[in-house]
Amino acid sequence: MTFFAVLFALLLDQARRPGLEGALAAPAQGWADWVQRQLDAGHSVHGLLVWSLAWGAPVLGAALGYALLDRASGLLGFAWTLLVLYLLLGFRQFSHPFTAIRAALESGDETRARALLADWLGTTVVDWPREELLRRTLAQGVLAAQRHVFGVLVWFVVGAALGLGPAGAVAYRQAAYLAHRWAQTERAVSPVSAAVATLTQRMWYWLDAAAARVTVLVFAMVGHFEEALARWRLHAGAWHESSDTLVLAVAEGALQVRLLPRSADDPLRGAELREPQLAHMASAVGLVWRGVILWLLALAIGLLARLF
Repeated sequence: MTFFAVLFALLLDQARRPGLEGALAAPAQGWADWVQRQLDAGHSVHGLLVWSLAWGAPVLGAALGYALLDRASGLLGFAWTLLVLYLLLGFRQFSHPFTAIRAALESGDETRARALLADWLGTTVVDWPREELLRRTLAQGVLAAQRHVFGVLVWFVVGAALGLGPAGAVAYRQAAYLAHRWAQTERAVSPVSAAVATLTQRMWYWLDAAAARVTVLVFAMVGHFEEALARWRLHAGAWHESSDTLVLAVAEGALQVRLLPRSADDPLRGAELREPQLAHMASAVGLVWRGVILWLLALAIGLLARLF
């Protein structure tokens, strides 16, 4: 069931209606804001309570929904899993902005490309040089693929293996949403206390760290293996810290293209990493697709092993 759920979700994602992501974010935002307003009193125990309820209720709902429907009918359980995975597994979250920026650069419209990237990053437009624009676009594309594709796949498979249906995918995406929503304590809308903000980031780092280690292994297997492993050893940080640098470091090793900002203290700075070029955008898309195909092959082998 896991293999077919992932396969059909990826196929359905290609026909997803534009604007669906925004419609789905509304109830998640309303729930998180309500919990925060009712329970956030600034103490550490309140931080744990706020995060546990804002994160745990959707996860529990996904697990209970699967358990009830699967008990009634295996087909209903599969349909519930497919629906939730379709809503959360967003390959288009990576491909559409990436493709739009690539098209703008191919047409020579760097101004539009900068505006699209700024919108994707959620920042103001900066007059980045072309090389820096490409580097930031590639880096954002890799991180988006981790957030919306590979991380979701890792935790979905974990949850499915534990008999929780799509609850693992919900756990990962809800943690990512809360970390983004409550990243700053001084937000003008729905301000959160330092206790909530700190715990939310810490829990997100832990959940993402596990998924990131699987993702970088996939990148190494479908890219330049030795260079990817060398950069994995160099940038393997603690699990309670952000895994973004690790993912980008291994991806740049797999692609042989610089994705991280220049660093004078990088022991591998002499390695032959190319500066980002327009053609490397296709290489990044290829890396992501090869990683997805590897995931499908692994799930298919697991399915065959269970059958025979």
